[in-house]
Amino acid sequence: MPTPVPATFKALRIHQIEKKTEARIEAITLSDLTAGEVVIRVVYSSINYKDALAVTGKGKIMRGYPKVAGIDLSGIVVSSDVPDYKPGNRVLVTGCNVGEQFDGGFAEYARVPADAVVPLPPGLSLLEAMAIGTAGYTAALALRRMLENHQTPDLGPIAVTGPTGGVGSIAISLFKRAGFQVAAITGKPGAEAYLRELGADEIVDRNTLDMGSKPLEAARWGGAVDNLGGDTLAYLARTVKPWGSIGAIGLAQSPTLSTTVIPFILRGVSLLGIWSVEGPRSWRLAIWDRLAGDWKPRGLTTLIAPKVIPLEQVPEVAEQLIAGKAQGRTIVQLSDEG
Repeated sequence: MPTPVPATFKALRIHQIEKKTEARIEAITLSDLTAGEVVIRVVYSSINYKDALAVTGKGKIMRGYPKVAGIDLSGIVVSSDVPDYKPGNRVLVTGCNVGEQFDGGFAEYARVPADAVVPLPPGLSLLEAMAIGTAGYTAALALRRMLENHQTPDLGPIAVTGPTGGVGSIAISLFKRAGFQVAAITGKPGAEAYLRELGADEIVDRNTLDMGSKPLEAARWGGAVDNLGGDTLAYLARTVKPWGSIGAIGLAQSPTLSTTVIPFILRGVSLLGIWSVEGPRSWRLAIWDRLAGDWKPRGLTTLIAPKVIPLEQVPEVAEQLIAGKAQGRTIVQLSDEG
């Protein structure tokens, strides 16, 4: 049986001091956490771009302070006020406002709303669940929405921007497994071997890419998964082939989009918003079942998640991620699987 929650435990909390944020590792109690029906001993978490923004103070992520950061976690249920979860159950949590509105996964224990909890599907370990995490769930949500919008391999290759990041890395693997040709558009020329191993068929140097400026440019891509926004997303809209879809996921380049309606009304291009924080619970459960089965990325623990770090190293890795120096996924280990 799970051991009781200790009187104090370790957590990385974000404080606001004179309109600036500061990340601190400190000892807290269960009563310090936001309300929730399920208490979990956290075994693993992971570092996403949103976490890096929160920890470094480069983005306003938290809704109230102090707050435990970390939008992902996997672990073992300690106690539950709902019959769906019992002590000893292995579970995962991604998104659902955890690490933003509610205290998150960068702590040895978490207390979260029951609706945020997903039973660990057969076929996934706690470590693999965090190797996938919000990044992989988001990539899988993009694949699901694009398939539902009639994206097929015969339309042409899928362009993936930001392909060395967590979402981009897993998107390459997922779309390749689904039968698509994949082109990785990257500004990191040294990443070719990594991207090829993930399954990229073509590596495109973003620094030499002629983006053009006309409302429509030569149609090149069957569809796209975009992590950048800004000028890159506008370029994709101008160059996706008729009836192709673009899954818009991130804004690492810019939140601004300057384009025309021409690609949408003359080529039937679809711009699909990919929002992984909330959404129907049935979607979340179904997607995690697929990620544990026929959508499970190949070489997950060795390729996507080569780095497992203690909580103390999170601020350093968060700075690297914001600076564009991180590759793939980084896992944070909070306790032993037991």
